[in-house]
Amino acid sequence: MFARFFHLASAAVGLVVASGLAWAQDYPSRPITMIVGYAVGGPTDTLARIVAERMSRSLGERVVIENVTGASGSVGVGRVARAAPDGYTISVGDWSTHVVNGAIYRLSYDPFSDLRPVARLPSNPMLLLARIGVPADTLKDLIAWVKANSGNVSFGTSGAGSPPHLAAAYFRSVTDTHFQMLPYRGAAPTLLDMIAGRVDLSITQASFAWPHVREGKVKAYVVTAKRRWPVAPDIPTVAEAGLPGFYISVWRGLWAPRDTPVPVVAKLNSAVMDTLADPTVRRRLAEMGEEIPPREEQTPEALAALQRAETERWWPIIKSLGIKSD
Repeated sequence: MFARFFHLASAAVGLVVASGLAWAQDYPSRPITMIVGYAVGGPTDTLARIVAERMSRSLGERVVIENVTGASGSVGVGRVARAAPDGYTISVGDWSTHVVNGAIYRLSYDPFSDLRPVARLPSNPMLLLARIGVPADTLKDLIAWVKANSGNVSFGTSGAGSPPHLAAAYFRSVTDTHFQMLPYRGAAPTLLDMIAGRVDLSITQASFAWPHVREGKVKAYVVTAKRRWPVAPDIPTVAEAGLPGFYISVWRGLWAPRDTPVPVVAKLNSAVMDTLADPTVRRRLAEMGEEIPPREEQTPEALAALQRAETERWWPIIKSLGIKSD
């Protein structure tokens, strides 16, 4: 009797696995929603739209961007964490949403256990910027000017926990300067106000800031990388300018809800790899200054390892800076 029960149980499990595989083979059969936790027009949104457009071709179904902003991207990520694990709701996140936010917000989800890594996406460094009228030509001059106007200089950020906010707080700490932080709802409105002369300084993703620097609308002092940025090789690195160790790379990734089937994750990952191998996409990303990770680093495992390593690096820094949610 036990043997018969075991046989029936095994058959039932086999049917479940077979039906799951069959379902995954049919995936996707309708449009996929890609949640972006930042405003339209910002650097992460721009990248997501390029990736989504090409993924749609690989998957045979549209990948539709939906911007769900709030709490430095955590509102959007939380929505994905609570979504049905069927592969039809996925999230483009970054260093901020999947590392920084866990240290400063009381999240309704766990960035590690409630989400399943799908693929690592391109990254880029940041540029330290100033409005055109700031009377400083080098980083050394800029720091001296901020100190001479202590408390009267404005520094535009994108709210607590955003890459610009953490970078600004870190910059203030390592340079022993004081300035007023002005929170905006994204990089786009911050730069608009800087171009209009309403905010003095900012630091944002290089790929987003570069067109404005190139057109002479804002000034760039340093790139937060160990090597000069290929798109703008005349901009010195932080080490060359006298601020060694101030390295910040805004890396990004694609996540799905925790229990998303492995075959579905594999299909999504394959679509990302196809996208990042496409010559047209690579050319567009190169022109923006985005750094495409090697193919072996585009896997779910590589994204998970990067998230762990960055958490171990940045959480102590965040705690030491005393950064808290608004």
